[in-house]
Amino acid sequence: MKILVVEDEKKVAHFIKKGLSEEGFQVDVAYDGEGGFNRAANTAYDLILLDMSLPKKNGLTIIEELRTKNVATPILCMTANDTVEDIVTGLNAGSDGYLIKPFAFIELLARTRALIRRSSQTGDIELCFADLRLNRVSHKFWRGKQEIAITPQEYRLLEYFMRNPNKVLTRTMIAENAWDYTFDPFSNIVDVYINFLRKKLDHHVGNKLIHTIRGVGYIFKEKLL
Repeated sequence: MKILVVEDEKKVAHFIKKGLSEEGFQVDVAYDGEGGFNRAANTAYDLILLDMSLPKKNGLTIIEELRTKNVATPILCMTANDTVEDIVTGLNAGSDGYLIKPFAFIELLARTRALIRRSSQTGDIELCFADLRLNRVSHKFWRGKQEIAITPQEYRLLEYFMRNPNKVLTRTMIAENAWDYTFDPFSNIVDVYINFLRKKLDHHVGNKLIHTIRGVGYIFKEKLL
């Protein structure tokens, strides 16, 4: 599971990242609102932990803009302000819960797991695009009515594409989100696995979905103009 922490207090951010990493989560950190928004809008996360008081772009604005862009990632707000009005405003804007500072890590962990579990029990169990269907629980994959066997790495790659359709994705973005280890920029591992996946996607039908953007990366799209 991948989590984004948007927190300008570096000690707090490091504390959260260390604790969640020890619990097995993959954690990214942004220290201001603009950086946090850009990551949240362009990368697939299972949960966003969002401080409400941030430089450059505040938490409420981030929530509103993400929901306007149809980013449905669960958002847990972290705030020192516990007034009912502020909490209701955040919830109405599209947040999924509030955690009042200061908090114990055990409470943060419980809220994190609960929101991710709730998300996985709703419409996010299956991802669909064009005639593709990917089940995130069984890791089974279909194109049309044809079930296609894929390896664990191909699954991670396909899931990232299906959660980010119609976006130009660089090789670095793909590697950072679909691989569990540090990406070597001189490696062609991304291209190798995309070729593997292309052969499986296009084996039964001719409509190609993974398109190369020369000098940049790839885009997952039904038709390339």
